[in-house]
Amino acid sequence: MRRLTAICAATAGVALLLTGCGSSDSGDRTVTVTGNGKVQGTPDVLNADLGTEVSAGDVSAAVDQANAKAKAITDAMVTAGAKREDISTSDLSVQPTYGPDGRNISGYRATNSMHVKVRDLPKASGVLSAAVQAGGNDTRISSVAFGLEDNTKLLSDARARAFDDAKSRAQQYADLSGLKLKTVKTISENGGGTTPTPVPMYKQNAPGAAPDISLEPGQQTVTFTVTVVWDMG
Repeated sequence: MRRLTAICAATAGVALLLTGCGSSDSGDRTVTVTGNGKVQGTPDVLNADLGTEVSAGDVSAAVDQANAKAKAITDAMVTAGAKREDISTSDLSVQPTYGPDGRNISGYRATNSMHVKVRDLPKASGVLSAAVQAGGNDTRISSVAFGLEDNTKLLSDARARAFDDAKSRAQQYADLSGLKLKTVKTISENGGGTTPTPVPMYKQNAPGAAPDISLEPGQQTVTFTVTVVWDMG
């Protein structure tokens, strides 16, 4: 037993691939690389958060007016092409307003906010224009963003490109080291993301006319990152 231990100790530093007294083809020589993949696609849906904000002398009047304006906005968007099932209430609030002294309540401000998803993009501009016209000066648009209803295919393509990028980098390191790239040991996904798209703007037309809302969907960029460990030998 002492003789065997001595042999192991003597040969431990001979090669990197030695582990204990045995050897392994996968061994200790590995390369860890991170690959990135990116693909672009055309947005197919518009998400908007909007609503109405009104002020009145008492709570009931403020709430009633906000509800009436919200219904008018909703009906106008449906008429313009949005689906009623794609419009949902996202927030309701009533807050007091104060006079110049900052202490006495002078009235109440009520808001009724909603989220709308427009799946037929050619109608998106008209939907928002109709909302603004129906709500008038009480209309509020807080956010607008284009997106992809289903980005599964783009994510799959981005993932494949990320892996190919990682493999290309690993192969270069193997060549530079005078080794061969062997089997994959581990794969770790670092996730993916989508870049934001431009925010639409609108121009104020004549009083009572629907505003001219200009929308630019642009391109959605889906990115993916993956870390891969290869054996080298």
